[in-house]
Order: sequence, then structure tokens, then C-alpha cells
Amino acid sequence: MGSRRRISFHEILGGGPVADVILWRKRHVTAGIILGSFSSWVVFELSRYTLLFLVSRVLLLLMTIFFVWAKAAGALNRPPPSIPELHISKEVMNEAAEFLRTKINSILSISRDVALGRESVLFYKVSACLWLISFISSLTDFLTLAYTCLAVMFTIPVLYEKYEDIIEKYLCLVNAKVMLLYEKMDENCSRKINFIMDRSKLS
Repeated sequence: MGSRRRISFHEILGGGPVADVILWRKRHVTAGIILGSFSSWVVFELSRYTLLFLVSRVLLLLMTIFFVWAKAAGALNRPPPSIPELHISKEVMNEAAEFLRTKINSILSISRDVALGRESVLFYKVSACLWLISFISSLTDFLTLAYTCLAVMFTIPVLYEKYEDIIEKYLCLVNAKVMLLYEKMDENCSRKINFIMDRSKLS
């Protein structure tokens, strides 16, 4: 019986151009994204501009340039600015709507199972993630958090791919300890629930 082929981390990330960028296979693109993101973060932090303010000002500037260009071209008998006709097809909108519908329904279904107590492990995981998000959000603002997540996205995966064997060894040890802790917590909760139920029956 042949051994199963091990799926690479590049394939787990989709195996496409996005995975190439995240894993630094296209170094110039990755470096450009990181440099551009860091520059925009510095601009926002130093100028104290909000994202909505900056976007509206940039759009206003572009609209003014194209408007003046078109008027001047008409007066000087020059060709107007070449602007492609932009539109979103119905097929793209239907695909996006179907994708969102599927994901939202999946999240709602999982949330219902957690709320009804059917997924104890998932409940602890979701609770831990929500607590971690609330804790991190209390320490920083949204933009800084977004840029930090971007920096993590471009560092952790490539480090994981490089040191995969070592990291997986420690992850297995951590997972074993977490599962042992979960079993103890579940056993204690069950014992307390049984104790409360026994006392209610006696009374």
C-alpha cells in the first residue's frame, strides 16, 4: 500500500498567485505590498487622516483632473482622456452573492449548533477567539490591527513552510496538552451538573 502524498503548504493556501505572494515566491510583489502598506500606515498615523477622508479627497482630485482635462480637450480640439467603460457583470454579482450566502449560512448553522450545546470543543475555540479579539482591540485601533495582521500574513506562513517539521512537532505537543485540559474541564463541568441535578432531585 503506497504512502499518501503530503500536501504542501503552498497547496493548502490555494496554490495560485495569492499563495505565491504570501510565501514570497514573487518577492517584488510581496515587498511592494508590504512597503505600500507600511507607507500608508505611516501617512495615516502622522497625518491623523481617516480612511474615508483620504479616499474622498483622492477621488475628488481624480474627478477634478479628468473633468478639467475633458473640458480643455474639447476647447483645444484634442482627444478626451481615455477612460475604459467599467461595469460589473450580472454573472460576477450572482457568483459573489452565492459565495456570501453559502458562507453566511455556514456561519449561522455553526453558531446555532454552538448555542444549542452540540459542539463543546467549537464553543471553547470560538470563545477563546472572541476573547482574544476583544483583548487585542482594546490595545490598538482597527488600522494598526489590520496592518499587523497583514505583516503576520506575510511572515508566519513563509516561516512555517521553512521550519514546518519543527513547528508541527511542537504543535502536536501543544494540541495534546490542550485536549487533556479540555477533557479535565469537561469532566469537572459534567460532575458539577450531575451534582446540581442530584441535589434538585433530592429536594
